[in-house]
Formats: sequence, structure tokens, C-alpha cells
Amino acid sequence: MDSNGPKTINLDEKSAQLIEADNTFGLEIFQKIRENSAEENVMISPLSISVALAMAYNGADNATKTEMEKTLKLFGLTPEEINASYKQLIEALQSVDEKVVFELANAIFYKNGFAVKPDFLNINRNNYDAEVSSLDFNSPSAVETINNWVATKTHDKILSIIDQLNPDDRMVLLNAVYFNGIWTTEFEKEGTKLHNFTKNNGESIEVPMMNKEDKLEYISNSLFKAVKLPYGKGQYNMIVMLPAEDKNSQNIIDALSADNLTKWENEFKTEDHVVVTMPRFKFSFETSLNEVLNEMGMQKAFSGQADFSKITDQEDLFISSVRHKSFIDVNENGTEAAAVTSITFTTTSAGPGDTVQKIYFTVDKPFVFAITEKDTGAILFMGEVQNPEYEI
Repeated sequence: MDSNGPKTINLDEKSAQLIEADNTFGLEIFQKIRENSAEENVMISPLSISVALAMAYNGADNATKTEMEKTLKLFGLTPEEINASYKQLIEALQSVDEKVVFELANAIFYKNGFAVKPDFLNINRNNYDAEVSSLDFNSPSAVETINNWVATKTHDKILSIIDQLNPDDRMVLLNAVYFNGIWTTEFEKEGTKLHNFTKNNGESIEVPMMNKEDKLEYISNSLFKAVKLPYGKGQYNMIVMLPAEDKNSQNIIDALSADNLTKWENEFKTEDHVVVTMPRFKFSFETSLNEVLNEMGMQKAFSGQADFSKITDQEDLFISSVRHKSFIDVNENGTEAAAVTSITFTTTSAGPGDTVQKIYFTVDKPFVFAITEKDTGAILFMGEVQNPEYEI
């Protein structure tokens, strides 16, 4: 392989099908989280949530398993195909561009003495490279051990995911993703100037906006204008979607679907002179996913009717908590982003001159963004910024 040229990812048919399922699920869960959140800025990692739930899915059976398949949009794929496809995808994403750090880690911590079926652990070890360990859940150090794992895997961008373990908790399953990419063309350091940004309530605030003129992929339609800002060798991009004059960011969110993404993807065209003016932004977000997943059809898993008999025969398990935390920092150099998903199982016993034609892309109102991988179309992170705060 030419070490200077970008690598490409060629997925088999089942892996491509899996990514389409993931993206469909990811866009839907993002829409619901936005609907349910009062926060101005939201961001999730659809990939992190999907991988964590896929690991949990390996423990489900009967109606619980069927509900999880439907919610995760995994129609027509066998558990073996799902696991093999994730294995292929995770390996590919982590090695595609040496100029971009992309790391994905999984772990399963279970209570000392809890009889976990070896098959469940082996499937998750072999396909998801999950670290498996038993812990004394009754000791305060167990929470610390779990949170230390999270902090390590996210390079200290997310320091904790759980506050406590309850007496009936039996297992915590974790996924962490970390992304650090330098822009292919960085923003000009001295080009950052204060600029007005109009929030949804009409309030105008002054924020530092970064500037660069670059050859970029660009699209403009009746709903939004968007640019793709590449990282490293161009395999990873941030897509920034700015609502059209008479539209807002919620209109874009309402239109998000796998079909629309594919359609828009094909309409991007390379333009020689795109002047991008956009805010830096840095924020953290956290949310419980119980209610949203329940709304999306995954109900039995959270109830006394749950069937996780592929994890254990000893006790009746159900999922008591699915939590998601994310962090993003976008600045002149690039982007650092991280996300963690935890699933807790509990037992039921308890410019140059103007001679050239330029396109001006000025992000001066709430916008939607996504970080994606080019060959697979996988959505790593997705968010909306209504208030581009940047605390140094």
C-alpha cells in the first residue's frame, strides 16, 4: 500500500447493510433525543450507541431479541452476520487514516460470583474485542474502576459514566469512541474574528468565528447549504449543514433519513473557492436513552418481561439504564470528539482578489453537523449547535 495515499475501505454486502441500519437507527435516535432535550447543544455518537446495543443484543432471546432487532433496524441479518460485520467495520475505521486518531473500545464488567455464560463473553471478546472482568460491585472502588476505564479510553474527555452501582446490578457493558482529526487545510489562526450569531430566539451574540478559503465539496438546496470539511487525508469529514434563509436547524433535523443522506451525498460538488466562516465550539452532552429506546420499540428489555437468557440462567435480568455522554471541541486546528455508552443490567429480584467566483458559507445561526467516514458513510458523531460557546 502507498503510505502517502489514502486507504480505502471495501465492505462486504452484509457490512454495508449493517451501516445503513446503523445510520437509519442513529438518525432516528438523534431526532428523538433532540425532541426530548432542553439543552441548546446536543451531540451523540450513533456508532457508539449501536455497538453497545449490539453487544447487549448477543445476550437477548425470543421477543426481547426481536424487539431489539426492530429498534436497531437490523432486519434480515443473522446475529453471526451482525457480529462479523461490526468486527470488520471497527477494524477498518481504526486503520483508515494515520493522520486521524479514531479509537473504539468495549468492555464488560460483571459482579463477582455472577454466572455469565461463556458464549456471551466469547462472542463479545472475539467480535468486539471487549475487555471482560469481574468486579466486587459492593465495593466503592468498582464505580471508580468503571469510570477510570471510561476516562482512559476517551483521553480524559469524559471522566465518568456511572455514579453508583445498586445491590441488584449484575453487569455494566461499555463502549467508548474517541476521535482526533486535524483539518486537511487548517483555518487561518489570525483569521478568527468576532462575528454575530443569531440564536433561535432572535438574540444576537458575538462569537469568535474561524475563517478559511478552500476547495471544498459544497451543496445548496431549498433546505440548507452544506460543506464537507475534510480531516487528515480526507477519509473523515465534518459535514456542516446551515439552514436556508427561511428555514431553521430543526427543519434539517426533521428531514434527516438514510435515503435523504444518500441523495444529498450525490449532490455535493467540488467548488474551487469556498469561504468558510464558522464558530469554534466546544461542549459536553449527556442523556439517558431508556425512554427514547422504549419509544422506538425496545420495551421488553427494560421490563420484568426481559429475556436475557443468553447471558445467564441464574437470574432474570433486565436493562435498568442506558446512558450516553459525548464531548466535542472544534477549533482552528481540527476536532477532538468522544462518546461513551453504558448499559447496566440488573436482576429483577430487586481572500485573494474578487476576480474569482467565490461561495460564501457563513455559519451565523444554529446549524447541524455530522462527522462521517467517506467510504462507508458511517456516522461517527451527529449534533446540533444552537449556541456556539467556547470556553478555553
